[in-house]
Amino acid sequence: MTPIATAPNDRGRTAGNAVEVRGIVKHYGTTKALDGVDLTVREGTVLGVLGPNGAGKTTLVRILSTLIKPDAGTAYVGGYDVLRQPKQLRRTIGLTGQYASVDEMLSGYENLYLIGRLLDLSRKDAKERAAELLERFSLTDAAKRVAKTYSGGMRRRLDLAASMIGRPRVLYLDEPTTGLDPRTRNEVWDEVQRMVADGCTVLLTTQYMEEAEQLADELTVIDKGRVIASGGVAELKAQVGGQTLQIRPVHRAELPEMARCLHGTGIAEATFSADTGLLSVPITGEEQLTAVIRVLGTRGFAVAGIDTKVPSLDEVFLTITGKSAAAAVPAPSLAKEPVA
Repeated sequence: MTPIATAPNDRGRTAGNAVEVRGIVKHYGTTKALDGVDLTVREGTVLGVLGPNGAGKTTLVRILSTLIKPDAGTAYVGGYDVLRQPKQLRRTIGLTGQYASVDEMLSGYENLYLIGRLLDLSRKDAKERAAELLERFSLTDAAKRVAKTYSGGMRRRLDLAASMIGRPRVLYLDEPTTGLDPRTRNEVWDEVQRMVADGCTVLLTTQYMEEAEQLADELTVIDKGRVIASGGVAELKAQVGGQTLQIRPVHRAELPEMARCLHGTGIAEATFSADTGLLSVPITGEEQLTAVIRVLGTRGFAVAGIDTKVPSLDEVFLTITGKSAAAAVPAPSLAKEPVA
């Protein structure tokens, strides 16, 4: 991973960080969409931003894209201040919003070529880059068709390709794979990983826990406009509960006695479920695992199977926010502001 430098550079940010947000506040009337958000994205990494609907994720992306202004706080992207240097900042970023936004009267190729030219690519470079991305997103066969004839998934892929055509230093992906089939989603993941390997930095908002776990180096969880947790995937899982040892006895009727046996040796957290036929014991390391197995073996209990379980990212999300991941799946909305 890229080391974090601690000395601020001449633009008032820390070297080694692609995005720095400090105390960002945004109000829509009496609604606080963001209430003092702090976060950092290290260069060449992916930060996954999680949170239920209304948490403030999209509002944050809009501020970092210079589409709206914060009411308070500071934010730097690629070393540029979102308020004082918006033009310079826009040339360093790419953005894919929650819904595909392409010119439906142009072909897929024309959409990408136009974006390339607007980003000051030469005619030759714009043509080559458009052809390259059409191939990467399996759109070559449809390159000459107007975008209004594309399926929803094809439009989404074209929109993603457009955000990447200028090889941005920082890429914002706001719910990038919503509505995509598993194959296309994997293609998007592959392309994101390829760009990060080339040095791009990605800020990803998503409701798919698998996507966050697959792509993100670190996670930030936002709820009600505030950051409520941050860290690596393993770190957040450890905060929620760490590993659980699950033991399946040969004789299910022995479950209560196995639990009492462990309680008698000081392992009070041991619980069992008659429905699943499992004895569950929270463990913090191999020594504790070995001790549990030794106690049960010494007492003569026959064991049919042993497994260890770590919390899923869905369980982490549920525990931290108090909301289910399923309830957080975005629903269509026609409202323009506020969107979080």
